[in-house]
Amino acid sequence: MKTTTPPSDVPLAVRRTGGAGLALFASIIVSFLAASSAPTPVYALYATRWHFSPITTTVVFGVYAVVVLAALLVLGRASGHLGSKPVLLTALALQAIAMVVFSEAGGVGALIAGRVLQGIATGGALGTLGAAMLDIDRERGTRANAIAPGLGSGVGALVSGLVVQYLPAPTHLVYLVFLGVFALQAAGVAVLPDTGDRAPGLRSSLVPELAVPRHLRAPLLAVAPVIFAVWSLGGFYGSLAPALARELSGSGSAVIGGLGLFVLTVVSSATAVSLGRTPPRTLMFFGITLLVVGSLVTLTAVGLSSFAGFFAGAFVSGVGFGAGFQGGMRTVVPLVAEHERAGVLSTVYVVCYLGMGLPAVIAGVLVVHGGGLAAATRDYAWFVVALALMTLIALPRLKAPAATGCQDTPG
Repeated sequence: MKTTTPPSDVPLAVRRTGGAGLALFASIIVSFLAASSAPTPVYALYATRWHFSPITTTVVFGVYAVVVLAALLVLGRASGHLGSKPVLLTALALQAIAMVVFSEAGGVGALIAGRVLQGIATGGALGTLGAAMLDIDRERGTRANAIAPGLGSGVGALVSGLVVQYLPAPTHLVYLVFLGVFALQAAGVAVLPDTGDRAPGLRSSLVPELAVPRHLRAPLLAVAPVIFAVWSLGGFYGSLAPALARELSGSGSAVIGGLGLFVLTVVSSATAVSLGRTPPRTLMFFGITLLVVGSLVTLTAVGLSSFAGFFAGAFVSGVGFGAGFQGGMRTVVPLVAEHERAGVLSTVYVVCYLGMGLPAVIAGVLVVHGGGLAAATRDYAWFVVALALMTLIALPRLKAPAATGCQDTPG
């Protein structure tokens, strides 16, 4: 990892947007992640209509994660040179185009194209949005960075499931709703103050790198396994869990298909809010424990073919997700100086999206060429347990964040 000193991409003008700016930036993360999970309940319709296997489902899901990774690495620091407003407006425009592509999709190729557009938009904006929220208010911004992604994923899956199940044009309407949301958010961004100073060096900033200063490498490496683990759960609940829920329930309901992801992510967000004052180390230990317990509950539910047990596992895992992810964020973020924020947050999200995409694609292959959906779920659960235990081993060697000047709330 190369040590860099990227310029601050959120100057005083944006800080003065205060609570309204914080709410807008958080809402964009929520809507971006909601749009990314919106296809989840629709995959069953697509699979029936276009006759594709679980491998195709997880590939379409995984393409998004891979493109987000690439965009984070290439575009994560661009806002320091272009300004945050142009970056965010471009990202919102790409998301709007993606919604049009999804709504008019006639095959798997269109789904992949839409996911690529979503991935570029999300990866290009996440670092900027996260840094902006921290710059406005460090404490609330840290909490929003931990809550907004999960809340968005869960809300998107549930809303999409309800639209698919109960409203007309199930493969069109949900995307048109998000199109309207992105238009409103673009109007909000357009009236924000301009970011003012824009540093030179845009071309060099596009060279992919993980911009983690030396003093942050040890804590980030210590928390990376649990961040990877909790997001791999998100990948499972966003790709294969809908089919598992329908299989266990004996129902083809799209709402049931999206409900697992909703339970996992909304419970994780509620956990992050309710435990916001808990020390990060305690959160990490609590989250790891609940990840292990939730995975074991899921294993038991699959073995017993228990629909109720599946959701109990999702609930417990959701608590572990929220505690583990917020504990990881609050272990690293207090050590980050202002000029390091976008680069470090982009690196954190690289870990997140690796966790979300890679295991899900492997699980899709196992469903088709291994022992089926139940066996792939068992393998996935044991994988999450192993990652959680890796973090448990690393945590005792992790020093608690020290109070530094960069912890002061700006503005």
